[in-house]
Order: sequence, then structure tokens, then C-alpha cells
Amino acid sequence: MRIVTWNIQWGLGIDGTVDLARMVREARALADFDVLCLQEVSDNFSSLKGNSGANQFAELAALLPGYTAVEGVALDLPDGAGRRRRFGNMILSRLPVGQVLRYTLPWEAAATRNMPRLLLEATVTTPSGPLRVMTTHLEYSSDALRRAQVEGIREAHRTACARTVTPREDGPGTYVRLPSAPSAVLTGDFNMRPEDPVKRRISEPFADGAPALLDAWQALHREEPHPASFCIYDRTSSEPLCCDFVFVTQDIASRLRRIAYDQETQASDHQPVLIELDL
Repeated sequence: MRIVTWNIQWGLGIDGTVDLARMVREARALADFDVLCLQEVSDNFSSLKGNSGANQFAELAALLPGYTAVEGVALDLPDGAGRRRRFGNMILSRLPVGQVLRYTLPWEAAATRNMPRLLLEATVTTPSGPLRVMTTHLEYSSDALRRAQVEGIREAHRTACARTVTPREDGPGTYVRLPSAPSAVLTGDFNMRPEDPVKRRISEPFADGAPALLDAWQALHREEPHPASFCIYDRTSSEPLCCDFVFVTQDIASRLRRIAYDQETQASDHQPVLIELDL
């Protein structure tokens, strides 16, 4: 099973051109992915650099026929003309998708420039059973907000695992119970360096026995430094660094076969990351 995650910066490449088709081509060049997790997808946001204001959620779904498109809108605003402006994450899967959950992450008081953030989860059916695939994009400007958001992610994972230990009663209609699992993959742009204590908090054990979320790069490469995933080609914001990660639960870490950071593409200011799991 191949999963690619990428902060696409609404398709804005280093050349200043917004091109979603190019982004999909580059992702496919990295791998024949089963699941694509995206951050910074926009709809009706012509105020963003190079953005036409198109509904990118719909455009990406059209670019990947045969994939189930799952929207994760974190920011939903009026545009003053009767429409909504939307911004957030997306999961596209060619594996069957069951339950979808959207967790609004904690948004506490902070004087920095910040906005609502979301954890998007889709349970996909693999040959080995259900797997929860999650993607997120944490706050850039505030360490305190990132701390709160990490706790929100941990709680979402913990409660998902608890629901597999104590299954709820099945029922008709809205009470139907669909397959789930403690096994999960967490992807995204975490806006933290690998050594950040808040990033390390993601992988700390759970008191109730839920499987820990392990950094996939560290699981395979131990102490070898993470490859840079941001500011490789545009160093306006920073020197090159890694802030895009993939985590896998402890119970499936032994099935992790490969993780790769594509440092060649210039279709975004971030680099895509691929993991391969033997499922």
C-alpha cells in the first residue's frame, strides 16, 4: 500500500504558477499511490497568490477518477457575495472508504496570526482489514496552539482505539456501525522540526494501551536526520527544514517497507512524502 502526503500550497509552484494537474502528475511520478493526502486545498480563494478562485476540491476529484474524494474543510468563511470561501485538507483513495470523521482541533486564544485547523480521518479497506488514514495541517505561528492541536490529535486517536475495544451497539440508519481499527497512519504538515518536543509528544505512549504513533522515518532510519521537506527552493521563510511527517501506529510499524521524501519536484513550496506498507 502506497500513501503520499503533500502540502500543495493550493497548487502554487516555485515558478509562481498554480497547476493542480502538474501536482497530480508529480505525485504519480513519485508513486502509483493508493491514497493521496493533501493540505492547503482551496475553494473560492482568489486572494491567494496565483489562485483563480476555483473549487480545488472538485478539480482534484476530477483529476483522479476512480478515487473517492474526501473533503476536510477547516476554514469556512462568507465571501460577501453569497458564496463560501473554504480551505483545508483532502484525502483521495482508490481503496474503498468507509467511515469518515472530521475533528476540529483546539483553537485557543493566541494573539498571533492563526486560523482553525482540522484532523481529517478516512477508514480505508486494505487486504489486511480496515486502516484509519488521517491528515492534518497544524498552526504555523504559535507553539501554544500546536501543543493544543497535538493533544487534540492524540485524543482523537485514543478515542478511536477505545471504540474498537468497546464497540457501540449496531443499529439502523444513522446508527449503523462500520468497520474501524486501532491501526492508523497520520500524515501532514506539522509546522515543527523533528527535534521539537511538541512533535515528539505525538509519539508518546497512551495510558490506556492505544498503540503509539511512531515517526515512520525514525522507525526505518533511527537517528539519521529527516530529509528537508520545506524551503528547499524558496528560502524566503526559512532555510531548508523538515516539517512534513508520516506516523504509523506501533502495531503496523513492522509492515513499513519504505519512506521517501521527493526533494526534486518544485510544484509546491513543500515536498511530498511517500510511505509503503506491506498490507
